[in-house]
Amino acid sequence: MMSNKLLKSMVVFNVKNISSRSFKNLPDFTKNTFNVERGFYNYFQEPHLRFFQNLLGNERVVTDLIDLEKHNVDWYLQFRGSSDVVLKPKTTEEVSKILEFCNGNKLAVCPQGGNTGASGGSVPVFDEIIISMEMMNEIINIDEDSGTVTCQSGVILESLDKAVAEKGFVVPLDLGAKGSCHIGGNVATNAGGMRLIRYGNLHGNILGLEVVKANGEVLNLLKPMKKDNTGFHLKNLFIGSEGTLGIITKVILQCPPRPRSQHVAFLGLQKYDKVLKTFKKARSDLGEILSAVEVMDHATIEFAHEYVQTVSPIGDYPFYLLIETSGSSDEHDEHKVHAFVESALNQHFVLNGTVASDHTKVRGLWELREKVPVGFKKCGWVGLFDVSLPIKHYYTMVDETRSFLKNRVDSVFGFGHLGDGNLHLNAVSKKYDETLKTSLEKFVAVKTTEFGGSVSAEHGVGFLKRRYLPMANSPGAFHLMTDVKKLLDPNRILNPYKIFP
Repeated sequence: MMSNKLLKSMVVFNVKNISSRSFKNLPDFTKNTFNVERGFYNYFQEPHLRFFQNLLGNERVVTDLIDLEKHNVDWYLQFRGSSDVVLKPKTTEEVSKILEFCNGNKLAVCPQGGNTGASGGSVPVFDEIIISMEMMNEIINIDEDSGTVTCQSGVILESLDKAVAEKGFVVPLDLGAKGSCHIGGNVATNAGGMRLIRYGNLHGNILGLEVVKANGEVLNLLKPMKKDNTGFHLKNLFIGSEGTLGIITKVILQCPPRPRSQHVAFLGLQKYDKVLKTFKKARSDLGEILSAVEVMDHATIEFAHEYVQTVSPIGDYPFYLLIETSGSSDEHDEHKVHAFVESALNQHFVLNGTVASDHTKVRGLWELREKVPVGFKKCGWVGLFDVSLPIKHYYTMVDETRSFLKNRVDSVFGFGHLGDGNLHLNAVSKKYDETLKTSLEKFVAVKTTEFGGSVSAEHGVGFLKRRYLPMANSPGAFHLMTDVKKLLDPNRILNPYKIFP
């Protein structure tokens, strides 16, 4: 069983040596590990079961213990709930009836998409009724004139992208978990991803939502217009709310034209100030075709080489940049990319580099970055922090963390989305130290705040980071959030123990 100590942190992952998701070594129940007190909710009983079976049929009301386990445990094996039932609605009307019944009977619920989140937001803490959206997977309409797609919230991100690709569009979001995560879960966490520099935050690409409130009322916010200023933009309340204000059932998403040309440059650099100069140059020289800028330090490449056997194709350097372009003309884009790289070399911003346009080679370069987290399953203890910072302080955070820890861990390294200031800061050790973990958490939280950053960049608040909500917001903003929660969910049945401390 997973050590209780390793689960007490809001940022520390105890990642096991597993090649795929397995439930042979389950974590302790979250309520025990974190000493959480159950809210004043009613318990699930036989009459409740009969109601759900009459509504959905026996096949969409899951009570088998083995089947329940995959819904009660998160992907990282950090959290474990004890729900007795999983409901699988297919329509908004069924979700409405479920919530109306649960609200009237004061039964807590946990909405769940692909269950790929990293902050514990998608699994119950106690015995909350799990509402799985996996059967709400219909793509309702793709409007080729306006470039929009309307779908149910349980559509898998990769499936949605393949569907719009057939019409010449692309979903403006790309995640490592795209083969499992749901678009509704992406919206509920305001997922970031690797191409935010090109397409912006997800909330800027959402035109409309359909949401079911805690009392079962269906809120129709499905306006497909890109310009609509008729009152408050209520849909924005639910983007990033992680199922605490309502359950998202439908989404209208704007999709840009799918790029016909893609190039990736993988560059080696000497110092972080050269990284910044190259980044600024990329924005200037590549402009409209720039779609991703990822940074890795040498320790990241070393870690990946040791645990996932990736190899830098250009040798060893203190820093690496992966710069991607996406456009409509291969000849035009190729010229711009090669001119950019040649100029960066001549200006001594970059020491070495390689450029790929072939799909297989492009994927090979991307794997140098995307496979890094796979190593977390093999290396022992990982203190992993998902923060956003002003880019001038981006690597200062890594340096100061390394100085703070000295040789108390095996390695400290940083990588992430330089284009939007999102740093994945990691401290790796073969041995776990409770005192070190506690001091490291405090250090990172304080430093991130001092630098004007955020302790939650793209993984959401969920259960893991809820105690940081008051610190991360002004008192007025925090109290307004709690007021909105009370207004929309007075019985607090929606995803309790999440976001709010």
